Amino acid sequence: MALVDFLAANMPWAWVIAGLVLLALELVVPGGFLLWLGVAGIVTGLIVLVEPISWPLQWLIFGVIALVAIFAWTRWMKSRPASGTDNPYLNRRADRFIGQEAVLEQPIAGGFGRLALGDTVWRIAGPDLPAGHRVRITGSDGAVLRVEAI
Repeated sequence: MALVDFLAANMPWAWVIAGLVLLALELVVPGGFLLWLGVAGIVTGLIVLVEPISWPLQWLIFGVIALVAIFAWTRWMKSRPASGTDNPYLNRRADRFIGQEAVLEQPIAGGFGRLALGDTVWRIAGPDLPAGHRVRITGSDGAVLRVEAI
């Protein structure tokens, strides 16, 4: 019973310390998820420090604050416009070619072929066309560019 009495007497600080530990773990583990759990733990500890409440209600407060914080953060991040960057296609290299036109050096046979763009030879998908035909890039499926005849 000594441990239970100790925890009951120091419960606000246990929440605050748990929140700080979660914030420290956020520095090591990527994702941004532990940040909001840590904040919820600290806020719960501050609430319990002001108004002593029972364990089940403390866990309920922690859960509600965590869910509200995570939900608000994800909604806010989705509503923000993409921040300006000097290389918007850094992780979407295929998307930079959409709308461009090129001349086939090799034919498209069986729905697939290859096309040199920039410093890369891309796999392309489209209608069967002979070499020398002009195509327009209309989209991408991973590393495969979709093309149509012009």
